[in-house]
Amino acid sequence: MALYQTAAGILEKLQRKEGAVKTLVYDSGYKNVRQLYALLCETLRYSSVIEEIISSAELIRGPKKLPMNLAKVLVYDLLFGKGLQCGGRWKSTILAHRARLHAELAKLKVKKKVSSNQDLVTSMGGSSAGRVLPRYVRVNTLKTSLDDVITYFKRQGYANKGKARGIEELVDFAQKSGKFFLQDLHIPNLLVFPPSTDFHKDSLYTSGHLILQDKASCLPALLLDPPVGACVIDACAAPGNKTSQLAAIVQNKGKVFAFDLDTKRLATMSTLLLRAGVTCQELANQDFLKVNPCDPKYQKVSHILVDPSCSGSGMPDQMRVLTDEAGSEKEERLQALSAFQRRALSHALSFPSVQYVVYSTCSIHQQENEDVVKDILQQHPDFGLVNVLPSWPLRGLDTFAGSECCLRASLTETLTNGFFVALFKRRSPEERRLYEELKQSDLHQEEASNRENENKDLVTSDSSVQSKRKSEQISQDSASSTKKKRKKKKRKTDRS
Repeated sequence: MALYQTAAGILEKLQRKEGAVKTLVYDSGYKNVRQLYALLCETLRYSSVIEEIISSAELIRGPKKLPMNLAKVLVYDLLFGKGLQCGGRWKSTILAHRARLHAELAKLKVKKKVSSNQDLVTSMGGSSAGRVLPRYVRVNTLKTSLDDVITYFKRQGYANKGKARGIEELVDFAQKSGKFFLQDLHIPNLLVFPPSTDFHKDSLYTSGHLILQDKASCLPALLLDPPVGACVIDACAAPGNKTSQLAAIVQNKGKVFAFDLDTKRLATMSTLLLRAGVTCQELANQDFLKVNPCDPKYQKVSHILVDPSCSGSGMPDQMRVLTDEAGSEKEERLQALSAFQRRALSHALSFPSVQYVVYSTCSIHQQENEDVVKDILQQHPDFGLVNVLPSWPLRGLDTFAGSECCLRASLTETLTNGFFVALFKRRSPEERRLYEELKQSDLHQEEASNRENENKDLVTSDSSVQSKRKSEQISQDSASSTKKKRKKKKRKTDRS
């Protein structure tokens, strides 16, 4: 029952706008955060449908009245989830109304003239799932190998469909259910399963051999790609999936420094890393912005991953439906977030030995993505962007020269959560010299162009003045001629 009571409590906090879904989930102290998060997201997506059914079934009336938010999470699991996973009196109350709840669901579908649950959600103003995210599973190479995991799943009765040839194949795959999987076409060691596949009780997941991680979330560490034995910083590390991925890339050698201000999130991350077999980490409950780049401890840091707090606007609608700000509040929050993101990224680039810094957000807003990157490039001319993963279909918005080097991700285009990634590389002395020459050349061309435009303006102005003077002269000559004709005519008249 703890799962449902915790979820109900978070729904109440969301209604009071006390925080975002993810933050409240991690702060709850509930052990299985993924299970809790999934229940909340789906309950929010079905919210309008569930409320209608609860009202029609009179579930929250009478002496054994259920609190509304508790009723919502229980009804979701009964009607749309995997069945109630609890005991006690509240389960008895729900089961006593089971026939009525199913009947009200059927009536509602008839009323809305739909046959599927998803169409019902959409018809009542809920978020349309449209393209459905498949279940992405990263193979943790600290504990196993891709070949061993594939062999394991084959023994479990799963069919290996090979490597995906394109995103459309993944889209078709995500509409299916059954025991089969694909290998992702962009991320090594990433397997793709149908959305309904559940791994929470699978021995490979519980032992840390598998990490449930969205594909887009795998991009920052993959693109940073520190060499084996490198010293790496994960600047805003919790909940720890990217940290464990970095440790796998450096093969548990070297050092991964991981910072996070939130004590609870750091404790959760410590548990995750332990289960994943990570041993090269050094966790710090510390503000990354207050870390001294010149501290001898960090003199060998060559790669930094910066994934700072963001609006989370790239996450599916059901995760944000009760926490979205309106108008000016949203704009103020974006300004505050982007200011923090600039400071975090700028601080990372100030480490004396750093060669590569990857910046990422799970946001779709230009203010948090391209605008931040553009400003930082201007402030740090020693760094440029790397044109990463050319095969990736969605690039940065065309807001500055080089924005095509950045990656964007979305549900519709890449079948992932919304995401943004940019990889910075320190310029070599030769690259810096060429960059400065090119910059000077561009400035000279701009100055020449401005002078040319100014000259054109002057020519146009001179021409206009000359034309005006000529016109005035013609007018004067015409007036003088007319005057002479009148005098001549007058003399003829006088003679007569």
